[in-house]
Amino acid sequence: MEIRKLESAEHGKTRFLWEKIFKEDSQTFVDYYYFIRTKENVIYVVEEDGAIRSMLQKNPYRMKLEDSVFDSEYIVGVATEKEYRSRGYMRQLLIAALEEENKKKHPFTFLMPAAEAIYSPYDFRYIYHQKQMELDSDVFFALKRDKKTGEKESRDRGRQERVTRDAELGDAERIAAFFEKNESPKWAVCTVRDSVYYQTKILEQQSESGGVRLIFEEKDLVGVFFYAREDILEILEPVILQEKEDAFLEAVEELRREKELVKILGCTEKMRELWENVHGVRTEEKPLIMARITHLPTFLSAMKVPEEEKVDCSFAVIDPLLQKNSGVWRMKSDWGEDKLCVSETEDSEGVFPIDALTQLLFGTVPIREIAERTDVMATERLVAELEKICKLNRVFLNEIV
Repeated sequence: MEIRKLESAEHGKTRFLWEKIFKEDSQTFVDYYYFIRTKENVIYVVEEDGAIRSMLQKNPYRMKLEDSVFDSEYIVGVATEKEYRSRGYMRQLLIAALEEENKKKHPFTFLMPAAEAIYSPYDFRYIYHQKQMELDSDVFFALKRDKKTGEKESRDRGRQERVTRDAELGDAERIAAFFEKNESPKWAVCTVRDSVYYQTKILEQQSESGGVRLIFEEKDLVGVFFYAREDILEILEPVILQEKEDAFLEAVEELRREKELVKILGCTEKMRELWENVHGVRTEEKPLIMARITHLPTFLSAMKVPEEEKVDCSFAVIDPLLQKNSGVWRMKSDWGEDKLCVSETEDSEGVFPIDALTQLLFGTVPIREIAERTDVMATERLVAELEKICKLNRVFLNEIV
């Protein structure tokens, strides 16, 4: 048995395993993935009996953490042939991948788990819950049409010319600027969306019988969303200007087929407020993305604190997988500063396992609740200091691969 990182020219050797394990993926999607994504990604494999039996892939992303931007990698394609499972291959691949992230000083890595129980032993914790909405199209859109008919005369008098179309590769720069201006400022954690990101996304959605849909009013871009079509029409991550939700609905109705179910993934809070009580609409919030801190000092350095606060505290961290994260860390800021200075020290006011610290810093569990865990030690002063730090609880991560 051998674990190794493949050379780029060898990445295609893993396609047979992808197709064998991820049978739900279409041929066109797998073609896209192995032609586009594997050109720049990292693949670790286990070879046994003369062939690849297990793999883990990491796709590179630029990640925004508050005001800082870092390289990060999204773990995907974790797969082992059925006959070679229960041999510890996945554990060895994960540890190799995490150690590489630590060496690269990437603050954290993330993934969309097949099951939480698979990754929680490696200190991955959920950081993002995706808002989802399912529309019984015939009922919902009939109600919306009736409402629009009643309002048509007054609306038409002030309505601007509206056009929707699929994005082309040449639109990517404009879409990136739209996201950067209108959506990125809302989030503490999200992937950086440049023109290359959207060019890749256009190709990805096309491989899923869909595209990236643009909504214009008087030549101004007012909305963008991704869509794919299999058994239903799936809308992903609508980024729509305020008060333009009706324009979004019209764009969706143009795409949908008769009696076709529509599912919106990553819908906005405003959409939920407007439509969740309408007949034919079902809403839920689904845990989607888990993360794992991989280089603690880099991660802590990205945290922010209100300028009117002063922070000075230290605590020990225990990381059973990444020993360089373990140690005693001091975080300090003065009045008028919004960034933390991070250094190693000897005096500790408490102890946190890395998984508890992940939940604390992402704001998924309150510090006082974490402090009650039997494996956590924290003085009242430390708890008060950590409460001052801005938590990374505004997360927007809808990436699929």
